[in-house]
Amino acid sequence: MASKSSGAGVDLPGFFADLVRCETRLYNALNDRLRERHAIVTSQFEFLRYLRDHAGARVADVAAEFAIGIGATSKGVDRLEKQGWVVRRPNPSDRRSSLLELTDGGRELVGAAEATFAETLAELTAGALDGPSGLAAVRVLSELRSALERGQVGLPTG
Repeated sequence: MASKSSGAGVDLPGFFADLVRCETRLYNALNDRLRERHAIVTSQFEFLRYLRDHAGARVADVAAEFAIGIGATSKGVDRLEKQGWVVRRPNPSDRRSSLLELTDGGRELVGAAEATFAETLAELTAGALDGPSGLAAVRVLSELRSALERGQVGLPTG
């Protein structure tokens, strides 16, 4: 059910429910399409895209970007490395960490998957984000995300 606003303001529990259900449905649909066409899931695609755009990132950088634990991030990177899409290189400024880099296969995969991701996302959001109200929604979510990130809200504790 969609949240409603009234003269009393925004229905925050309804807004939260809508936001979470939209995210879950979009994520699951993207997962299905990426798995079908590229044999990867959305989380793998997002890691690969981040590493493509942030060459030399560390596991800690990936974890911070996605607000997930270092352990879960490291396991995700291990799976990408096992597939031959990512390599770990020694970090010359910190022997305790590695720098992550996409392989040629990883770059090829993320490029192909990005087209599927963009096409599917456009298909799933068609009409809903058109016009001024769609632009306003995008702006509000971007501002909310920025405020949460500035305040370091919702970071994993372990």
